[in-house]
Amino acid sequence: MKKNIVGFIFARGGSKGVPRKNIRNLAGKPLIAYAILAARQSDLISRVIVSTDDAEIANIAVQYGAEVPFFRPPELSGDKSPEWLAWQHAITEVQSRNKQNLDVFVSIPTTAPLRLTEDVDACITKLLQSDADIVITVKKAERSPFFNMIKNDDAGYAHLVIPPETATHRRQDAPVVYDMTTVAYAARPEFILTAKSLFEGKVLAVEIPQERAIDIDTEFDFSIAEFLMNKRNTQGGR
Repeated sequence: MKKNIVGFIFARGGSKGVPRKNIRNLAGKPLIAYAILAARQSDLISRVIVSTDDAEIANIAVQYGAEVPFFRPPELSGDKSPEWLAWQHAITEVQSRNKQNLDVFVSIPTTAPLRLTEDVDACITKLLQSDADIVITVKKAERSPFFNMIKNDDAGYAHLVIPPETATHRRQDAPVVYDMTTVAYAARPEFILTAKSLFEGKVLAVEIPQERAIDIDTEFDFSIAEFLMNKRNTQGGR
């Protein structure tokens, strides 16, 4: 029996870093379109649902093939509203409306438009083949807390965030660390509904190449993403 795997895209109307970010044009399409299309091209995902508080976002989402069966309430749509609560709300709404439990919850954030569908599918597959509660995406970190990330003490002097047991003279000798990305999350719905944060559960990670893992949070990020997307389009779509 085929799993009930639903892809969710969470897109608020408000955005301070990049105003109206979710529907802003990036290389010929609204930003949200890239997340919708990546999800729709997956053979594993059965439905693509957008959770939003904004009618314009909803209309554009439908144009690109997503469903908007409900609107996100204002108390879950503010700048300080934890997205975890929006995840819980979306799962509850869909399960209640369809009288059917989800097997896998997938979040495909709008802010990583350079992802490929295979990145999303890799998260789903890893979840289904393990006992993990959630699978996240990561990329190799550019800085290491064991080598070149610092913090200041009370006197203002700089120290490594995590001093190694022995001196580390080359970054390659430090433990490998990763940055979390917003490429995709695949989780068991019961975990999302009962936990309060991501790392309460068993977490696995899928590594994503840096060129597909950009996370748009500022105008600079947007410019870089648009440059890379135009380059990809020129080179034939990958």
